[in-house]
Amino acid sequence: MPTLADRIDALLPQTQCEQCGYHGCRPYAEAIVNGEADINQCPPGGSEGIAKLAALLGCAPLALNPENGEEKPRTLARIVEAECIGCTKCIQVCPVDAIVGANKLMHTVIADDCTGCERCVPACPVDCIVLEPMPPEQVNDPAHADVARAHFQRREARLAAQQTQREAELAQRKAQVHNASQSVLDALARAKARKQEPKP
Repeated sequence: MPTLADRIDALLPQTQCEQCGYHGCRPYAEAIVNGEADINQCPPGGSEGIAKLAALLGCAPLALNPENGEEKPRTLARIVEAECIGCTKCIQVCPVDAIVGANKLMHTVIADDCTGCERCVPACPVDCIVLEPMPPEQVNDPAHADVARAHFQRREARLAAQQTQREAELAQRKAQVHNASQSVLDALARAKARKQEPKP
């Protein structure tokens, strides 16, 4: 049985753009359930999305909060490949892993996976990312939103696992340094004790 957060999340566009003020669509859905956010904080969903949320929650629709952005046609990112320097900054910020490439090599956007979040645009230091209209069939396709949600969840899980691994490695290095320092201190203490022993 879907929870209310599940049902709200299902109505959101899954752009994972963070314009709502939350780290993705699911956290925004949970914030609505908890009374921490209004239904009018999602520019990509626009007035149609707000109306759907209002109908689900049995409340009056609201105008889009201008503090979260403005409603505009959905877009897809495209990298002007001849201008790309391969810095990977766009890859690092893409919430759904829709950009592929390697360090110092050309990158490209997988159009079918792009949600149009636009987070890659300000991240690009050479302004080689342009926005183009998203095909209507992609805008209105619930399957596309489901795929975007799955990609976002997979990326979040991968980043969390990497963070856990980094923390474990750091803790191990700290323990090694501590043990080495303790060995030195123990050796100094033994040497000091020997010096203080009475001479025969």
